[in-house]
Amino acid sequence: MTTKLIDQFNRTINYIRISVTDRCDFRCIYCMSEKMKFLPRDDVLTLEEISRLANIFTFLGVKKIRITGGEPLVRKNIDSLFHTLSKNKSIEELTLTTNGSQLIHKAAMLKEAGVKRINISLDSLNPLTFNKMTRVGNLDEVINGINHALNIGFEKIKLNTVLMRNINDSEIFDLTNFAIKRGLDLSFIEEMPLGATSYERKITSVSNDEILKKLSENFDLEKTIYKTGGPAKYWSIRNTKTKIGLISPHSHNFCSDCNRIRISCKGELFLCLGQETKIELMPLLRLFPNNDDPIKDAIINSMKIKPKSHELD
Repeated sequence: MTTKLIDQFNRTINYIRISVTDRCDFRCIYCMSEKMKFLPRDDVLTLEEISRLANIFTFLGVKKIRITGGEPLVRKNIDSLFHTLSKNKSIEELTLTTNGSQLIHKAAMLKEAGVKRINISLDSLNPLTFNKMTRVGNLDEVINGINHALNIGFEKIKLNTVLMRNINDSEIFDLTNFAIKRGLDLSFIEEMPLGATSYERKITSVSNDEILKKLSENFDLEKTIYKTGGPAKYWSIRNTKTKIGLISPHSHNFCSDCNRIRISCKGELFLCLGQETKIELMPLLRLFPNNDDPIKDAIINSMKIKPKSHELD
Protein backbone atom coordinates (compact mmCIF):
# COMPACT_ATOMS: atom_id res chain seq x y z
CA MET A 1 0.00 0.00 0.00
CA THR A 2 1.00 3.61 -0.44
CA THR A 3 2.11 5.11 2.85
CA LYS A 4 -0.27 7.50 4.55
CA LEU A 5 2.53 9.09 6.55
CA ILE A 6 3.53 12.09 4.46
CA ASP A 7 4.23 15.29 6.36
CA GLN A 8 3.44 18.88 5.44
CA PHE A 9 6.82 19.20 3.69
CA ASN A 10 6.10 16.16 1.49
CA ARG A 11 8.56 13.92 3.33
CA THR A 12 7.58 10.26 3.54
CA ILE A 13 7.91 8.70 6.99
CA ASN A 14 8.84 5.03 6.73
CA TYR A 15 11.21 4.58 9.69
CA ILE A 16 10.42 4.67 13.41
CA ARG A 17 12.63 4.36 16.46
CA ILE A 18 10.88 2.80 19.44
CA SER A 19 12.36 3.13 22.92
CA VAL A 20 11.41 0.12 25.05
CA THR A 21 12.87 1.42 28.33
CA ASP A 22 14.45 4.45 29.92
CA ARG A 23 16.72 2.21 31.98
CA CYS A 24 20.35 1.53 31.14
CA ASP A 25 23.21 -0.36 32.75
CA PHE A 26 25.59 2.45 31.73
CA ARG A 27 25.55 6.14 32.69
CA CYS A 28 27.30 7.67 29.69
CA ILE A 29 28.48 11.18 30.44
CA TYR A 30 27.04 12.70 27.24
CA CYS A 31 23.66 11.04 27.76
CA MET A 32 22.69 10.66 31.43
CA SER A 33 23.23 12.17 34.81
CA GLU A 34 25.04 9.95 37.28
CA LYS A 35 22.04 9.51 39.56
CA MET A 36 19.09 8.83 37.32
CA LYS A 37 15.50 8.57 38.51
CA PHE A 38 13.73 6.09 36.30
CA LEU A 39 10.04 5.86 35.43
CA PRO A 40 7.56 3.74 37.38
CA ARG A 41 6.56 0.58 35.52
CA ASP A 42 2.98 1.75 34.88
CA ASP A 43 4.30 4.83 33.05
CA VAL A 44 6.13 2.68 30.50
CA LEU A 45 4.57 1.00 27.48
CA THR A 46 3.99 -2.72 27.93
CA LEU A 47 5.62 -5.04 25.43
CA GLU A 48 2.14 -5.80 24.08
CA GLU A 49 1.50 -2.08 23.53
CA ILE A 50 4.83 -1.74 21.72
CA SER A 51 3.95 -4.65 19.46
CA ARG A 52 0.54 -3.12 18.79
CA LEU A 53 2.11 0.20 17.84
CA ALA A 54 4.51 -1.60 15.50
CA ASN A 55 1.55 -3.23 13.76
CA ILE A 56 -0.24 0.12 13.43
CA PHE A 57 2.81 1.87 12.01
CA THR A 58 3.52 -0.87 9.48
CA PHE A 59 -0.11 -0.68 8.38
CA LEU A 60 0.58 3.01 7.74
CA GLY A 61 3.58 2.24 5.57
CA VAL A 62 6.53 2.07 7.96
CA LYS A 63 9.11 -0.44 6.74
CA LYS A 64 11.98 -0.06 9.20
CA ILE A 65 11.79 -0.28 12.98
CA ARG A 66 14.74 0.35 15.27
CA ILE A 67 14.49 -0.77 18.90
CA THR A 68 16.29 1.55 21.31
CA GLY A 69 16.39 2.46 25.00
CA GLY A 70 18.01 3.39 27.40
CA GLU A 71 19.58 0.00 26.85
CA PRO A 72 16.86 -2.14 25.24
CA LEU A 73 18.42 -5.48 26.16
CA VAL A 74 17.99 -4.86 29.90
CA ARG A 75 14.19 -4.73 29.47
CA LYS A 76 12.59 -7.73 31.18
CA ASN A 77 11.21 -10.30 28.70
CA ILE A 78 12.64 -8.36 25.73
CA ASP A 79 13.12 -11.68 23.90
CA SER A 80 9.36 -12.06 23.54
CA LEU A 81 9.04 -8.64 21.87
CA PHE A 82 11.65 -9.45 19.24
CA HIS A 83 10.04 -12.80 18.48
CA THR A 84 6.63 -11.12 18.17
CA LEU A 85 7.96 -8.41 15.86
CA SER A 86 9.64 -11.06 13.73
CA LYS A 87 6.18 -12.34 12.78
CA ASN A 88 5.21 -8.94 11.29
CA LYS A 89 6.02 -9.53 7.63
CA SER A 90 5.58 -5.83 6.80
CA ILE A 91 8.77 -4.99 8.69
CA GLU A 92 11.47 -5.05 6.05
CA GLU A 93 14.25 -4.20 8.49
CA LEU A 94 14.22 -4.78 12.24
CA THR A 95 17.27 -3.23 13.86
CA LEU A 96 18.68 -2.54 17.30
CA THR A 97 20.82 0.10 18.99
CA THR A 98 22.69 -1.22 22.03
CA ASN A 99 25.67 -0.48 24.24
CA GLY A 100 26.80 -4.07 23.67
CA SER A 101 26.94 -5.10 27.32
CA GLN A 102 24.30 -7.82 26.95
CA LEU A 103 25.20 -9.13 23.49
CA ILE A 104 27.11 -12.13 24.81
CA HIS A 105 23.76 -13.33 26.20
CA LYS A 106 21.32 -11.94 23.62
CA ALA A 107 22.99 -12.03 20.18
CA ALA A 108 21.77 -15.53 19.30
CA MET A 109 18.19 -14.61 20.23
CA LEU A 110 18.36 -11.46 18.11
CA LYS A 111 19.64 -13.35 15.09
CA GLU A 112 16.92 -15.99 15.48
CA ALA A 113 14.28 -13.22 15.69
CA GLY A 114 15.40 -11.77 12.38
CA VAL A 115 17.18 -8.63 13.55
CA LYS A 116 19.01 -7.42 10.44
CA ARG A 117 21.35 -4.81 11.85
CA ILE A 118 22.91 -4.04 15.21
CA ASN A 119 24.34 -0.62 16.01
CA ILE A 120 26.74 -0.84 18.94
CA SER A 121 28.00 2.18 20.85
CA LEU A 122 31.75 2.04 21.38
CA ASP A 123 33.38 5.27 22.48
CA SER A 124 36.78 4.04 23.66
CA LEU A 125 39.15 1.10 23.51
CA ASN A 126 40.97 2.23 26.63
CA PRO A 127 39.44 0.56 29.73
CA LEU A 128 40.02 3.62 31.91
CA THR A 129 38.54 6.05 29.36
CA PHE A 130 35.66 3.66 28.67
CA ASN A 131 34.86 3.47 32.36
CA LYS A 132 35.13 7.25 32.67
CA MET A 133 32.71 7.81 29.78
CA THR A 134 30.20 5.13 30.80
CA ARG A 135 30.84 5.56 34.55
CA VAL A 136 30.04 1.88 35.19
CA GLY A 137 30.72 0.04 31.92
CA ASN A 138 33.06 -2.89 31.43
CA LEU A 139 34.94 -2.67 28.12
CA ASP A 140 35.76 -6.40 28.01
CA GLU A 141 32.05 -7.28 28.13
CA VAL A 142 31.34 -5.03 25.14
CA ILE A 143 34.32 -6.31 23.09
CA ASN A 144 33.34 -9.91 23.87
CA GLY A 145 29.78 -9.13 22.81
CA ILE A 146 30.92 -7.65 19.50
CA ASN A 147 33.14 -10.63 18.78
CA HIS A 148 30.36 -13.07 19.73
CA ALA A 149 27.88 -11.36 17.40
CA LEU A 150 30.42 -11.67 14.59
CA ASN A 151 31.15 -15.29 15.37
CA ILE A 152 27.50 -16.35 15.17
CA GLY A 153 27.12 -14.78 11.77
CA PHE A 154 25.77 -11.24 12.10
CA GLU A 155 26.78 -9.51 8.88
CA LYS A 156 25.40 -6.03 9.53
CA ILE A 157 27.09 -4.62 12.61
CA LYS A 158 27.94 -0.95 12.86
CA LEU A 159 29.85 0.78 15.61
CA ASN A 160 28.77 4.23 16.79
CA THR A 161 31.21 6.64 18.42
CA VAL A 162 30.73 10.05 20.00
CA LEU A 163 34.10 11.79 20.10
CA MET A 164 34.55 14.25 22.98
CA ARG A 165 37.43 16.70 22.91
CA ASN A 166 40.20 15.92 25.40
CA ILE A 167 38.38 12.77 26.52
CA ASN A 168 38.42 10.21 23.71
CA ASP A 169 39.19 12.20 20.54
CA SER A 170 42.76 10.89 20.53
CA GLU A 171 41.38 7.40 19.78
CA ILE A 172 39.95 8.21 16.36
CA PHE A 173 42.57 6.09 14.53
CA ASP A 174 42.51 3.24 17.06
CA LEU A 175 38.72 2.96 16.76
CA THR A 176 38.91 3.07 12.96
CA ASN A 177 41.55 0.33 12.87
CA PHE A 178 39.47 -1.75 15.29
CA ALA A 179 36.56 -1.54 12.83
CA ILE A 180 38.79 -2.33 9.83
CA LYS A 181 40.25 -5.41 11.54
CA ARG A 182 36.75 -6.82 12.06
CA GLY A 183 35.28 -5.65 8.76
CA LEU A 184 32.77 -3.40 10.50
CA ASP A 185 31.37 0.00 9.60
CA LEU A 186 31.94 2.87 12.01
CA SER A 187 29.87 6.03 12.41
CA PHE A 188 31.00 9.16 14.21
CA ILE A 189 28.08 11.07 15.70
CA GLU A 190 28.33 14.73 16.59
CA GLU A 191 27.46 15.19 20.25
CA MET A 192 23.83 16.26 20.58
CA PRO A 193 22.20 18.20 23.43
CA LEU A 194 20.11 15.30 24.66
CA GLY A 195 19.72 14.24 28.27
CA ALA A 196 20.99 15.82 31.47
CA THR A 197 24.79 15.89 31.69
CA SER A 198 27.45 17.75 33.62
CA TYR A 199 29.54 18.50 30.52
CA GLU A 200 29.68 21.74 28.58
CA ARG A 201 29.03 20.51 25.05
CA LYS A 202 30.50 23.60 23.38
CA ILE A 203 33.83 22.62 24.93
CA THR A 204 33.73 18.86 24.36
CA SER A 205 32.02 18.73 20.95
CA VAL A 206 34.07 17.64 17.92
CA SER A 207 32.63 18.41 14.49
CA ASN A 208 32.52 15.79 11.80
CA ASP A 209 34.35 18.15 9.43
CA GLU A 210 37.29 17.92 11.80
CA ILE A 211 36.95 14.14 12.03
CA LEU A 212 36.83 13.75 8.25
CA LYS A 213 39.94 15.90 7.84
CA LYS A 214 41.89 13.79 10.34
CA LEU A 215 40.76 10.50 8.82
CA SER A 216 41.63 11.69 5.31
CA GLU A 217 45.19 12.30 6.41
CA ASN A 218 45.62 8.67 7.47
CA PHE A 219 43.20 6.64 5.35
CA ASP A 220 42.33 6.55 1.65
CA LEU A 221 38.67 7.61 1.74
CA GLU A 222 36.15 7.68 -1.08
CA LYS A 223 32.69 9.19 -0.75
CA THR A 224 29.86 6.74 -1.47
CA ILE A 225 26.13 6.84 -2.15
CA TYR A 226 25.59 4.02 0.37
CA LYS A 227 22.51 4.51 2.58
CA THR A 228 21.01 2.55 5.47
CA GLY A 229 17.81 4.57 5.76
CA GLY A 230 19.28 6.83 8.44
CA PRO A 231 21.04 10.21 8.30
CA ALA A 232 24.66 9.06 7.98
CA LYS A 233 26.78 9.99 4.96
CA TYR A 234 29.35 7.28 4.18
CA TRP A 235 32.94 7.14 2.98
CA SER A 236 34.57 3.83 2.09
CA ILE A 237 38.14 3.07 3.16
CA ARG A 238 39.88 1.71 0.09
CA ASN A 239 41.09 -1.89 0.22
CA THR A 240 38.95 -2.64 3.29
CA LYS A 241 35.36 -3.70 3.97
CA THR A 242 34.85 -0.73 6.31
CA LYS A 243 32.79 2.35 5.63
CA ILE A 244 32.97 5.48 7.78
CA GLY A 245 29.64 7.13 8.50
CA LEU A 246 29.29 10.73 9.62
CA ILE A 247 26.10 11.79 11.38
CA SER A 248 26.20 15.57 11.49
CA PRO A 249 23.12 17.24 12.95
CA HIS A 250 25.09 20.43 13.59
CA SER A 251 27.64 20.88 10.82
CA HIS A 252 25.56 19.39 7.97
CA ASN A 253 21.86 19.50 8.73
CA PHE A 254 20.01 16.51 7.24
CA CYS A 255 16.44 17.55 8.05
CA SER A 256 15.35 18.01 4.43
CA ASP A 257 15.59 14.24 3.95
CA CYS A 258 14.04 13.26 7.28
CA ASN A 259 12.05 10.03 7.08
CA ARG A 260 11.93 9.30 10.81
CA ILE A 261 9.89 9.71 13.94
CA ARG A 262 10.45 8.21 17.36
CA ILE A 263 8.33 6.73 20.13
CA SER A 264 9.46 7.13 23.71
CA CYS A 265 9.00 4.35 26.25
CA LYS A 266 6.13 6.48 27.64
CA GLY A 267 4.27 6.27 24.35
CA GLU A 268 5.11 9.81 23.27
CA LEU A 269 5.35 10.22 19.52
CA PHE A 270 8.18 12.70 18.96
CA LEU A 271 8.07 14.13 15.47
CA CYS A 272 11.65 15.38 15.60
CA LEU A 273 14.65 14.21 17.62
CA GLY A 274 15.73 17.79 18.22
CA GLN A 275 12.39 19.32 19.20
CA GLU A 276 9.75 18.63 21.82
CA THR A 277 6.86 18.51 19.34
CA LYS A 278 4.93 15.39 20.29
CA ILE A 279 1.58 13.68 20.73
CA GLU A 280 0.63 11.22 23.47
CA LEU A 281 -0.24 7.72 22.25
CA MET A 282 -0.34 5.83 25.55
CA PRO A 283 -3.71 7.28 26.65
CA LEU A 284 -5.24 6.27 23.31
CA LEU A 285 -3.78 2.77 23.48
CA ARG A 286 -5.32 2.26 26.92
CA LEU A 287 -8.60 4.02 26.21
CA PHE A 288 -9.18 2.01 23.01
CA PRO A 289 -7.72 -1.45 23.71
CA ASN A 290 -9.69 -3.08 20.89
CA ASN A 291 -9.87 -0.29 18.32
CA ASP A 292 -6.79 0.89 16.43
CA ASP A 293 -8.58 3.55 14.39
CA PRO A 294 -8.21 6.43 16.91
CA ILE A 295 -4.48 5.70 17.17
CA LYS A 296 -4.10 5.58 13.38
CA ASP A 297 -5.97 8.87 13.04
CA ALA A 298 -3.79 10.54 15.67
CA ILE A 299 -0.60 9.39 13.94
CA ILE A 300 -1.80 10.51 10.50
CA ASN A 301 -2.86 13.90 11.87
CA SER A 302 0.50 14.33 13.61
CA MET A 303 2.13 14.66 10.20
CA LYS A 304 0.62 18.15 10.02
CA ILE A 305 2.80 19.33 12.91
CA LYS A 306 6.09 17.58 12.13
CA PRO A 307 8.66 20.41 12.22
CA LYS A 308 10.68 21.33 9.18
CA SER A 309 13.95 21.19 11.12
CA HIS A 310 15.47 20.52 14.50
CA GLU A 311 16.64 23.29 16.79
CA LEU A 312 19.71 21.60 18.29
CA ASP A 313 21.74 24.76 17.71
